[in-house]
Amino acid sequence: MRKYTRRSFNKGLAGTVALAAYSLPGRAAFSAGAKARVVVVGGGFGGATAAKYLKRFDPDISVTLIEPSPRFMTCPFSNTVIGGINSMDYITQSYDALKAMGVIVVQDAATRVDGAGKSVALAKGGSVEFDRCIVSPGIDFRWDKIEGLGADTVERIPHAWKAGAQTMMLRKQLEAMSDGGVFVIAPPVNPFRCPPGPGERISLVANYFKKAKPKSKIVVLDPKKKFSKQGLFKEGWAKLYPGMIEYRNIDDDGVVRRVDADTKTLVTDFGEVKGDVVNFIPAQKAGKIAEASGLADKTGWCPVKHQTFESTLQPGVHVIGDASLAAPMPKSGFAASSQAKVCAEAVANLLGGRTPKTPKFVNTCYSLVDENYGISVAMVYGYEDGKIVKVKGSGGLSPTGASSEFRRKEADYARGWYESISNDIWG
Repeated sequence: MRKYTRRSFNKGLAGTVALAAYSLPGRAAFSAGAKARVVVVGGGFGGATAAKYLKRFDPDISVTLIEPSPRFMTCPFSNTVIGGINSMDYITQSYDALKAMGVIVVQDAATRVDGAGKSVALAKGGSVEFDRCIVSPGIDFRWDKIEGLGADTVERIPHAWKAGAQTMMLRKQLEAMSDGGVFVIAPPVNPFRCPPGPGERISLVANYFKKAKPKSKIVVLDPKKKFSKQGLFKEGWAKLYPGMIEYRNIDDDGVVRRVDADTKTLVTDFGEVKGDVVNFIPAQKAGKIAEASGLADKTGWCPVKHQTFESTLQPGVHVIGDASLAAPMPKSGFAASSQAKVCAEAVANLLGGRTPKTPKFVNTCYSLVDENYGISVAMVYGYEDGKIVKVKGSGGLSPTGASSEFRRKEADYARGWYESISNDIWG
């Protein structure tokens, strides 16, 4: 298995086209002679990739990226910050490279996409017009699913499922916890962003406890029967953290019915679990702009045409990443970036009067069980009869029973993957 680095991943990529950047206080003023206008909402793995690759596929397209944050903090590798391995700087990305390519970056929040009127409303006032729009809004939370849980409880019981302030809040709570304390984590029901993420978080918190607070314990309350890479994670836990992690699923009273944020107590069907630090990850849906714009259906997610990711509810608007209904692809950063490249090429072709191509997708997901113990899953996807399908015989899962050297190499691959994809998108 080849070790990928930032240099090897990007070797052979075409050079970027350097164009002037624009500021945009309200309605857009587009460059003279632009063939078309595309607005991208959201500057994460999906949106930033789409903006960058639109410029690569057709430099004459005017691309405007709307993103409220001046820098983007990635959910991938945020667990390494929570576990004390990396700082926030490691997962913080800049939009400078996109600006240098000629992408117009608007630091504002988009509040509504008007598909019929072909404009995006901005929180600070004004709007931006488009010929086509790509929306990558990420996720929002279903606060009403658990009694006692709400947006007002996240200061006491952080979710840390959107990287940034919540990431550091959970890290600081763990640092302040005394040795011998209890960390309780409650993952959400499916579907949700980054299915292996809770398993990795459990692992890296255990890694921190093993070094700094070895008397501490982790209790997992999981409302599902199983979770992504379960066998591989549990094998690692048994080897690295014996006796530290108590995992309870739906068959073992793992379903939380009520939360008392003040006492940090989670109430199940048959008892109560109190933690010194509690990480409750709520059930999820598409980012709130999806509902405000009529892009989400009754599931809370956004139905799309899998060839182009154009919304089935709002023509001319495309939805990519976690918010889209793109099964069997998981909701992951790599999947969002893969979808974004397909979508960007499709949009460039549609605006140029060309027929979109038959898409192919890929997803690779690495997880760390500790700094030198990595596991992974990968899959290639094709397109048949209007749907995304798994390509038979492609992909694979890390083997069980692998040697320490194998796991160490996979941990190296994980770091190489993160640096490579980050450079591909924001570099």
